[in-house]
Amino acid sequence: MRGRELRQALTAGQCVYGTCVVGYGQPKWPKHFADLGLDFVFIDTEHTPQNRETVAWAAQAYAAHGVAPLLRIPEASPTLAAMGLDLGAHGIIVPYLETVDQVKRLVGAVKYRPLKGAALQAVLDQGKFPSDETGVYLKDYNPDAVLVIMIESPAGVENLPDMLAVGGVDAVLIGPHDFSVSHGVPSQFDHSTFNQAIKSVIETCREHDTGVGIHSINGDVKQQLCWAEWGCNFFVHGSDTFFITNGLNLGLRQLKVSLESTIPDRPESKTEDAGHIV
Repeated sequence: MRGRELRQALTAGQCVYGTCVVGYGQPKWPKHFADLGLDFVFIDTEHTPQNRETVAWAAQAYAAHGVAPLLRIPEASPTLAAMGLDLGAHGIIVPYLETVDQVKRLVGAVKYRPLKGAALQAVLDQGKFPSDETGVYLKDYNPDAVLVIMIESPAGVENLPDMLAVGGVDAVLIGPHDFSVSHGVPSQFDHSTFNQAIKSVIETCREHDTGVGIHSINGDVKQQLCWAEWGCNFFVHGSDTFFITNGLNLGLRQLKVSLESTIPDRPESKTEDAGHIV
């Protein structure tokens, strides 16, 4: 999928599937992910030390294989949003939004780049472009621009109807950990307060024909099916780091159990040998 196709699917309420890429992996991943049928990748720069050049390579590699790269910037900055699109991202994910003004400024950066200043403000406030030609040009200039806002607090939930009324938001993503903490039920993902707030976000998004999802950090399929029944259609399934560490942990556990059962008296490895490469 390109960004434009992802945007159309989200608006139509169709399900789209992706995963979070924290470490960016190795060069073969974009093709492997495309072969798996992923529609997008959520490339994170909020909690990672990746530089602009690394992000650019990753975004353009995924895009070249038909997987829409969505870049999470570290804060609600129009400058960083426009920069992310310049790097090759097909969309921007913005964390912790709570106000209409924040959304307006980000819509301007993502949907109407490179327009800025008073000319951009006139578009956002009045729908007035410098000319009809400019309006057509900007639409063609940003064909794959997807805007995803993250709701992670009670203020965000309360203000979401007004935020979506601005227009230009293609999907809402809930970060469950921060969401639970800000609602006073830290990591209690089955708490009624957490679930009622989640349902409120989903209902608001459905009323505005806006895609909506929750990052399933551990890839819990049963939980995602429940969220789908509530109305979610934007699925961020686990992350590269989770799947690698979880798979390695599972394999090592099986290996250790098997060795202990077949060689019960096997001596423990000495600490001083732990760093040796064999």
